[in-house]
Amino acid sequence: VELVESGGGLVQAGDSLRLSCTASGRAANGRTFETWDMAWFRQAPGKEREFVAGIKWKDGSIYYSDSVQGRFIISRDNAKNTVYLQMNSLKPEDTAVYYCAADPNFRAIVAGMVEIWGLGTLVTVSS
Repeated sequence: VELVESGGGLVQAGDSLRLSCTASGRAANGRTFETWDMAWFRQAPGKEREFVAGIKWKDGSIYYSDSVQGRFIISRDNAKNTVYLQMNSLKPEDTAVYYCAADPNFRAIVAGMVEIWGLGTLVTVSS
């Protein structure tokens, strides 16, 4: 499975962006997109990669980090093999490379030990 992110760019504080992550291919274990837990992580310059938002495949449960709760919305469209991250009220501290991640086990996502990563898309928020 390959994950490709898109939608990053340069915006001003208070603006919105929507990131997309599209999966292609098939996992070696035969799992298809709709049976993967999906998540977004981000890594700011000089900082460690951190969890931003995640969505479980089985029951659709959604989780957010405290720093984006109420501003970001994660969603998925299984028919399009795509997961989205709607980012509203962006702040300069949201500046980072945003990575899409997939794993069949959400515990792995929580631990940051994800099976599949995308290459990332850069989001820059100016003040």
